[in-house]
Amino acid sequence: MSLRRLLVVARKEFCHITRDLRLLFLVTVAPGFLLVTLSYVFALDVGQVDIAVRDLDRTALSRDLVSHITADGDFDVVAWLHQEESVERLLTHRVADIVLVVPRGFSETALSGEPAQIQCIVDGVDALGASQSLGFLESRVRAFVASMARSRAGLGAESLTAVAALEIRERAWYNKGLKSLISMVPGLMAVILCMPALAFALALAREKEMGSFESLIVTPVRGVEYLIGKLLAYEVGGVVSSVLALLVATIWFQVPLRGTVLDFLLLTADYMLASTGISLVVASLVHNQQTAMFLILMIFFVPSFFLAGLLRPVSEEPIARAVAYALPSTHFISISRALFLKGLGLSALRTPALALLGIGLACQVVSLVLFDKKLA
Repeated sequence: MSLRRLLVVARKEFCHITRDLRLLFLVTVAPGFLLVTLSYVFALDVGQVDIAVRDLDRTALSRDLVSHITADGDFDVVAWLHQEESVERLLTHRVADIVLVVPRGFSETALSGEPAQIQCIVDGVDALGASQSLGFLESRVRAFVASMARSRAGLGAESLTAVAALEIRERAWYNKGLKSLISMVPGLMAVILCMPALAFALALAREKEMGSFESLIVTPVRGVEYLIGKLLAYEVGGVVSSVLALLVATIWFQVPLRGTVLDFLLLTADYMLASTGISLVVASLVHNQQTAMFLILMIFFVPSFFLAGLLRPVSEEPIARAVAYALPSTHFISISRALFLKGLGLSALRTPALALLGIGLACQVVSLVLFDKKLA
């Protein structure tokens, strides 16, 4: 074995990797990206929980209870409610994750030896997050009971028993049983409806790989006509596939569709515009199907599970949050769950809908610029 020849081959391969940015990404950046993304599988803890408080008792004990729950910063009081109608508005628009209701006479009941109760109304759209938030809340209530019991131990056994009788009455909106399937199926719409975007990227890459793309360049067809024509076919095909997905969700899995079918189809078309737009950009940068498939999986499938709010709420960490909201799946998961479980319409969902439209149009412009450069 010649060490000189070995080093020459190694040098040649190193030059090849550094000159090909796509290959350089796959060799150097991709493993770290996957490590960061897949690490979220083992970090499913809920971060900060936003709560709204309706304190009907307004006593020192009720205020102490709220202060104890929010002392460590994991629970943040975003609103103090004075009207019952505000509860639905806060949960519908995801201002609060939990509404904590302290009933009238809470302090008097607790200190008289009778069982005292508080009500907890939780947004059941995200079943996993709601269950974990309720568990955290219950642990803090138990800690409050223990601290009050210690502070009142000198007052006698009756006071100790009374404080220990504090209970939480849980109530989940939009998903009464907090069934994970009811929450997961609408969220998975964002993942399975990426398939048309994947097929679109593979079709464009295949034309380059097989050589048929070069023959199209010499035809009178303009770049914008070529790209929009192909995009339209996959856009329509994606909307058709969403109808089948809708039937599976509502008939097979018995997930209620509380919104309208028309709103679902319009917002799905919006999502298709964004996802196929990203596919256009990817296909403009690669020359083979394997690389196109890998990049689409990296952009859509893996982040959709771990960054976009499907399995856990979107991270509050600035960089992770910015990456999440740059993904179309983050916005469509929110749209799909709101349509299916909350029955919201286009006006209530205009923010994520406009975000998808912006992503789609921006990607169309970028792809056209890249396409023109290819023709040059």
